[in-house]
Amino acid sequence: MFTGFLEGGKTRFMQETLEDERFNSGEKTLLLQCEEGIEELDPSRFPGGGKNILIKEIDSPEQINADYLNELAKKAKAERVLIEYNGMWNLNDLAQAMPDNWIVYQEFMFADARCFLSYNANMRSLMVDKLMTAELIVLNRATPDLDKMEIHKVIRGVSRRVNIAYEYPDGRVEYDEIEDPLPFDVNADPIVIEDSDYALWYRDMSEEMEKYSGKTVRFKALIAKNARMPDNMFVAGRHVMTCCVQDIQYSGLVCKWLEANKLKNRTWGTVTAKIELRFSKFYGRKGPVLNIISVEPAEKPEQEVATFY
Repeated sequence: MFTGFLEGGKTRFMQETLEDERFNSGEKTLLLQCEEGIEELDPSRFPGGGKNILIKEIDSPEQINADYLNELAKKAKAERVLIEYNGMWNLNDLAQAMPDNWIVYQEFMFADARCFLSYNANMRSLMVDKLMTAELIVLNRATPDLDKMEIHKVIRGVSRRVNIAYEYPDGRVEYDEIEDPLPFDVNADPIVIEDSDYALWYRDMSEEMEKYSGKTVRFKALIAKNARMPDNMFVAGRHVMTCCVQDIQYSGLVCKWLEANKLKNRTWGTVTAKIELRFSKFYGRKGPVLNIISVEPAEKPEQEVATFY
């Protein structure tokens, strides 16, 4: 999967990749192009003249559905699929439309380094949409005067896992090696999560749960409790906004406490608990279950919705 905005360098990267015999040694390939950029692919430069590759242009997201994609894959006798995705289309729409047996193996994002901060300011939701699942973002046309720290903060505000690479006009590539210290001490007892750090903590724990196993944590939370829950269970969390108002969602953690029946729904409390990793029906998988030490009444935070900034 190759994502990003116009003139970000997707087509050039795909051209160079498919010219490389280490990647393209004759595998039957379906290549979907979902936007028309300035550069065009030149299959004549591919090994074997590109006879193993079926290139299909997709003009609108409405064309993308499982039946059509399966039909194209069958026509290409495809062993793999490459997609150059339109930066103005949402990736979730593609995920919902893909055949059930298609799996995204790798995802790369491309952007003009000089325009990155402007894109983020003006198309934040589309930027987040691409950054959330990318493994690598390549920032082309990098210049020495780039504000790399600001770019780093924007990217890390969405994903702590994506690798960041700057490509300069002379072909030199430089990787982002800025360290990302967390704003709280994971070795403290307890780990104290400030109101402004809940979103970062929740994401970090989701990505590296084992790091928090057996640790004691203290944070302010909005209590969720209803009659369908067992008497000894409630959920503690915050509403979190990733990029815009439309994506605000309650991000909570399962809690177990013998006194849970005393709690009222939608009240604020300061929760102190020991984290245990085990299966929970709430998650549908293994996840952090908080064994409550105490819940103290608390005033709501000055900023009720937690963010990454």
